[in-house]
Amino acid sequence: MSEENKNVPNNAVEAQDVNSLRQVRVDKLTALQQAGNDPFKITLADQSIHTDEIKERFDELENSDVSVCGRMMSRRIMGKASFMNLSDRNGLIQGYVSRDDLGDDNYAAFKKMDIGDIIEMKGFVFKTRTGEISIHAKSIRLLSKSLLPLPEKFHGLTDTDTRYRKRYLDLIVNPEVKDTFYKRSKIIKEIRNYLDGQGFIEVETPMLVPNAGGAAARPFETHFNALNEDVKLRISLELYLKRLIVGGMERVYEIGRVFRNEGVDTRHNPEFTLMELYQAYTDYHGMMDLTENLYRHLAKTVLGTLKITYNGIEMDLEKPFERLTMVEAVKKYSGVDWNEIKDLDAARKAADEHHIEYEQRHGKGDILNLFFEEFVEEHLIQPVFIMDHPIEISPLTKKKPDNPEYVERFEFFMNGWEMANAYSELNDPIDQRERFKAQELLLSQGDEEANTTDEDFLTALEYGMPPTGGIGFGIDRMCMLLTDSQAIRDVLLFPTMKSLE
Repeated sequence: MSEENKNVPNNAVEAQDVNSLRQVRVDKLTALQQAGNDPFKITLADQSIHTDEIKERFDELENSDVSVCGRMMSRRIMGKASFMNLSDRNGLIQGYVSRDDLGDDNYAAFKKMDIGDIIEMKGFVFKTRTGEISIHAKSIRLLSKSLLPLPEKFHGLTDTDTRYRKRYLDLIVNPEVKDTFYKRSKIIKEIRNYLDGQGFIEVETPMLVPNAGGAAARPFETHFNALNEDVKLRISLELYLKRLIVGGMERVYEIGRVFRNEGVDTRHNPEFTLMELYQAYTDYHGMMDLTENLYRHLAKTVLGTLKITYNGIEMDLEKPFERLTMVEAVKKYSGVDWNEIKDLDAARKAADEHHIEYEQRHGKGDILNLFFEEFVEEHLIQPVFIMDHPIEISPLTKKKPDNPEYVERFEFFMNGWEMANAYSELNDPIDQRERFKAQELLLSQGDEEANTTDEDFLTALEYGMPPTGGIGFGIDRMCMLLTDSQAIRDVLLFPTMKSLE
């Protein structure tokens, strides 16, 4: 550190150094432009192959001419010859660059290039004396000038906040991050492949809606100037997709963004990707079978195994997935048999004895769900379906014919996380109206996540909806599990962040 910088904070010194390095690069760009070699006027490059393919096909490509394009990540200048590393979409490859091959002027121009510059390198494939597959460069062309030094110039890019805010830098300097998002793309592709093969069709439904229903969540609200109406961003895909079942489409799915005005943590982002599907003439047991088969398909096609590992814990998708009712699960892990809880007073007494906090508005079924969240969820590591939820927390679901306090619903759990939520869909418009009324009452009592009545949806139901099974999958959480990512932000290219002042 220079004498004048001794008493300056490290981040300030770093900023000074970055600014001075940027100016050097700007000066180089200016010189290129004045010489008629402005890289930003280049509109087309020759990219004949990617780096990973060269390595995979070396025996076939040895001594063959190739042209690769990418970012220069490192360089070792050794007089009349240099070695450099070029990074493209699929990997990294070494280039051997010599004055004899490029000529004096072009080699001098190469030495003036900077780490981070985007270049085109043409040459032939060979293997160095140390056995490294490389390209012997015959020409190097600057395609785009990098005016800022990459993070490695100082301390690398390890700060998570900076990584999420500047994902472009994260992708450049942390190759494993790129791998995660390629895998995410493949997961979504294979979901579509599987469902298309099962006779489902993909559809799109509105994001701006007058009534944000279909889930227990607080919506974002905005104003539509052209119609002078208040609208909401959707919190679910459900009610529009079920309208399509009424219309006779029978098997539909949508993969799309939904928005919930709630907090941010390792498993929640207010803007996230949801997939919902609906199938006529089946029930929640049909949705269990579909879920089991879909997860096996994804594990096999994306990961190549039915035993997946998350955070060092192995989960086996090959065995039949366990199926437990919520009452059975609560009894198993808390010791409380809800079949013995006859009324709300007994439920409150059990909650008090087990230090479960509840609100006055909570019914017997709500308290059962609180027991489940407190005592059960963390134990659900291996794939398991938790079935038959209380009616109080399931306003869009068919009642169990033999026990109307409960509904034909399941949640799918792995790694202690809820991975999917499914119903035998309520298709009785009279019952559905009563459920909406109960939700409206909760809303009036301060529950901001309660549903409101959707009259058009009720009208659709009155025309008749067949028996239907439906399910929703959180795609981001699924991608976390299948890529062994520790936070939802690790599988979102641009997660929601608080704005910098």
